[in-house]
Amino acid sequence: MTTDREPTPLDDLSEQWLDTLLELSPELHIHLGRPGRESEYTDHSPDGVAARVDATRAVLDRVRGLRPEDATDQVTQAELIRTLELEVEQVEAGFWQRDLNVIASPAQDLRDIFDLMPTGTEDDWAHIAHRMHQLPPAMAGYLDSLRIGIAAGNVPAVRQVREVAAQARKQIGPDSFFTALAARADVPASLQSDLQDGARVASEAYGRLAEFLERDLAPHAPEADAVGREHYALASRGFVGAEIDLDETYEWGVEELARMVDEQEAVARQIRPGASVAEAIAHLEADPDRKLHGTDALQAWMQQTSDRAVAELGRTHFDIPEPMRRLECMIAPTQEGGIYYTGPSEDFTRAGRMWWSVPEGITEFDTWRELTTVYHEGVPGHHLQIGLATYNSRQLNGWRRLNWNSGHGEGWALYAERLMADLGYLDDPADRLGMLDGQRMRAARVVLDIGVHLQKPKPDGSGTWTGEDAFTFMAQHVNMNDSFVRFEVNRYLGWPGQAPSYKVGQRMWEQLRDDWVAAHGTDLKAFHRDALAVGSVGLGTLRSTLLG
Repeated sequence: MTTDREPTPLDDLSEQWLDTLLELSPELHIHLGRPGRESEYTDHSPDGVAARVDATRAVLDRVRGLRPEDATDQVTQAELIRTLELEVEQVEAGFWQRDLNVIASPAQDLRDIFDLMPTGTEDDWAHIAHRMHQLPPAMAGYLDSLRIGIAAGNVPAVRQVREVAAQARKQIGPDSFFTALAARADVPASLQSDLQDGARVASEAYGRLAEFLERDLAPHAPEADAVGREHYALASRGFVGAEIDLDETYEWGVEELARMVDEQEAVARQIRPGASVAEAIAHLEADPDRKLHGTDALQAWMQQTSDRAVAELGRTHFDIPEPMRRLECMIAPTQEGGIYYTGPSEDFTRAGRMWWSVPEGITEFDTWRELTTVYHEGVPGHHLQIGLATYNSRQLNGWRRLNWNSGHGEGWALYAERLMADLGYLDDPADRLGMLDGQRMRAARVVLDIGVHLQKPKPDGSGTWTGEDAFTFMAQHVNMNDSFVRFEVNRYLGWPGQAPSYKVGQRMWEQLRDDWVAAHGTDLKAFHRDALAVGSVGLGTLRSTLLG
């Protein structure tokens, strides 16, 4: 049994930094399930950014001055310094002045936080009403930062501006998310009136966002999607948690993609002798036994699949604490096309959740295609990883449990997909084809993301990458509908460095495992236990922790 660890000065400073983050970003209260400030927003204005970076610099000076007392402290100090230095660098580089994309910017965050807010009591609904009323000033501060970007000539590509404007317009009027949310509340008339008024002003705030993007920002936005090597390298270092050779990684991505294609074609021939990948997929899509109809059926299948994985892997390959064995599979209230995971509250009263944002008009789902996604988002993927970090409060301070790195997290989730294949959960060639379809997509993202943003020569020798090339290239390497491809590629073009962190992270996890096995033996259960016990850290920090 793991014993409680006596907090050290570095733990105390980490907890103080977490308190500062909770003060500067009140939405963290909702994410962590902590009471207080349930209706407040992060200040995304220039003054808010300045306050955040001043606080970051101050704690960075204090972290550098402390001496680690044990191995856990060494990890904490290394990861604090890495993340704090990175944040200062990105602020100084003006990332905040152009913080607009189709999936992970304040334009989405201001709305998305409502998905995690509880709705069980009148007080909960009162908090929601208040947050709706706080959305307009939060939006105004965000727009002020984008205006600074215009003045500085630091503006996102026009493609992102137009796409986010279209997203914003969906939140306007009687059919908006806010109107529908208010209508769900079974509360006294006075509170219902407050909710309806809140829905109106929140909707109007998104109207102002759309107008600003179309009228003020778009005329200054460049047509080119590429952000350039300097910006990309800084973004990539943040997402991976280590500096990578971008040119070598691009060439590796081209080779890895070719390997994925070869493997997928071999599996296609197992499904139907002599079949191409497209022919095998057409055969599977015509199989009614592999089809789900409607989001209710999708949600039920997700839950059953997840429950089985938790139960079986918890008996054999992983130690899964009892509070973590509850994982809720949800259909998201949005229709943007993403699949994502949100962690449990600190006390596990709110379970970890797997969300599926089903695009409008999509009513049929193929189980062979989506099985690996459940393992990616659930167990042994994100839920095992994030849930264990949350659960491990006796060893990790609050900031360490909250910390998140994409290369570590998404790389682990892809590693988990392959692990499930190795454990026999994808022995059906159809399910394996689905897993390979996802792995091929992630390899393609390495190539197009680095290719577009660094304007590298295309693999086929037909010229230099542009954003438009990415849509055709992606469509060649995934078997998804046009709306999925369009959303995914727009995401890559507006969030440079994030998409490659999945496959690059998987590569680094596999290299780390192989090096660990060479040094310590073949007990993979021990490797997984030791690696996940570190919590989510940059992959450079993880490697130095496990291998020295």
